[in-house]
Amino acid sequence: MPHIKPSTDLRHNYNEISTFCHESRVPIFITKSGQGDLVVMSIETYEMLNGKIELYRLIDEGRAAVNEGQKRPLADVMRDIRQDIANGNRNYAVYPRSCRRR
Repeated sequence: MPHIKPSTDLRHNYNEISTFCHESRVPIFITKSGQGDLVVMSIETYEMLNGKIELYRLIDEGRAAVNEGQKRPLADVMRDIRQDIANGNRNYAVYPRSCRRR
């Protein structure tokens, strides 16, 4: 069930709302004149949601690459990942675009 608060609560009970967002890790919907206006959440929750969106984007990109025939054997991919880690590169977001045969 979503947590909905009027904008006056945000002004008058900021600390309570902040504590709730950090402890529950769920967003609070803020209304203005009875209509939805804002969503408030902790930075941790925001980063988690953005991470999920990025993961879904990368999965979709990978699926599209597979559908276009851009596939590599798992052993080759894992070898490249291990080599990148050994070289200090930990930016895994590059893999979906670089899954083409070399």
